[in-house]
Amino acid sequence: MTTTGFISESDLQRLYDSGEIDTVVMAFTDMQGRLIGKRVAARHFLENISHHGAECCNYLLAVDVENNTIQGYELSSWDTGYADMVMVADMTTLRMAPWLPGSVIVTTDLESTSHQEIAQSPRSILKTQIARLEAMGYQAFVGTELEFIVFDDTYREAFAKGYRDLKPSTDYNVDYDLLASTRVEPLLRDIRNKMDQAGMYCEGVKGECNLGQQEIAFLYDQVLRTCDNHGIYKAGAKMIADEHGKAITFMAKYNQREGNSCHIHMSFRGMDGSMVFADEKDPRGMSAVFKSFIAGQLAHTKELTLLYAPQINSYKRYVEGSFAPTAIAWGMDNRTVSFRVVGRGAGMRVENRVPGGDVNPYLATAAMIAAGISGIEQGLTLEDITEGNGYVADKPRVATTMREAADLFDTSSLARSALGDGVVDHYVHYARTEMKAYESVVTEWERMRGFERL
Repeated sequence: MTTTGFISESDLQRLYDSGEIDTVVMAFTDMQGRLIGKRVAARHFLENISHHGAECCNYLLAVDVENNTIQGYELSSWDTGYADMVMVADMTTLRMAPWLPGSVIVTTDLESTSHQEIAQSPRSILKTQIARLEAMGYQAFVGTELEFIVFDDTYREAFAKGYRDLKPSTDYNVDYDLLASTRVEPLLRDIRNKMDQAGMYCEGVKGECNLGQQEIAFLYDQVLRTCDNHGIYKAGAKMIADEHGKAITFMAKYNQREGNSCHIHMSFRGMDGSMVFADEKDPRGMSAVFKSFIAGQLAHTKELTLLYAPQINSYKRYVEGSFAPTAIAWGMDNRTVSFRVVGRGAGMRVENRVPGGDVNPYLATAAMIAAGISGIEQGLTLEDITEGNGYVADKPRVATTMREAADLFDTSSLARSALGDGVVDHYVHYARTEMKAYESVVTEWERMRGFERL
């Protein structure tokens, strides 16, 4: 058996025969970025499912966060009878799940029962962009940096409180702090070690600015592998926190302090591993391809914001002076703009600072690749660098509401040509149903201001 956390089908057979493994978790990431699926008996998986798949209801790509069925989707509705789709195991993703006793996890692709790819599946959306990129002779490498907030309450306690008056695991700003963060270290260490055992290359952990806020970073990898890892890590970290009697949230904006970001680092290489983004002859070390790639991001970020900020709450993170970007601009090692260029040579890459902790990694990286391909194919010229404070720069701004983002995405010629009408319509419909639900709710903010004084 390998020691990296990933295992083969023959490894699984041996682990089952020895009694070490009895359960296979078949999982995929849904529209909202959640890891969902089913647990199957290891024997049944080996004998019947590993090369054929397992059924689930296709409504799983047509519900809201509460799992309410939403009408208006082409894929799934009462009118279509809520048919099955098939979870097809990608056996290259089979891995240990150390936080789940006797279990392994395999990431699945989604197909119809007639074995047609489900185009609206986040993993399918990304794989389509990967194929376009590979046709150009490039492959994408990505690292995602997820921030989260740790609370000393359990998830069930937090739910019972309506998520109010929770106790953060630290009492003050612990950015890079090694004292107060030590109180959270038993949980953080457990997450790091178990993710390593599940096949992820953990780099380290650091405290962040908000109370209880932390970030665990992992080494970059090919884009599909990174996104698979992202979903499993996010779900696994919550499960491990639950075991420790704590709760963690990846909400983009939990309170008025700093939000949770998910900075996405991306670079391209040739199919032979050669450098694509670096050119030592350039004063900044940037190749012509890299410049056009960034120009593509600047040209299309606003219309693709829905894929970076997929929830109502996402847009509350874009606050000036909060380290969340507002200006669609680029800079060298500049954390006040949306696209921060860092590294040199083989490490030359761009950091997209627009996504928050609630991002769906498949959708966000697909958007970046699509925008980058557009910039490269058109040979777009990169605008002048933004230096200094990007918050006051005379640059376009990121979309500030889900309504604005949905309208821009709906009318985006790039989104429709690169992703397809079915995909665009599906995610625009999700956004608009979320807005309708949100706008019908009477909030605590309204009661506080209006109960007595109005």
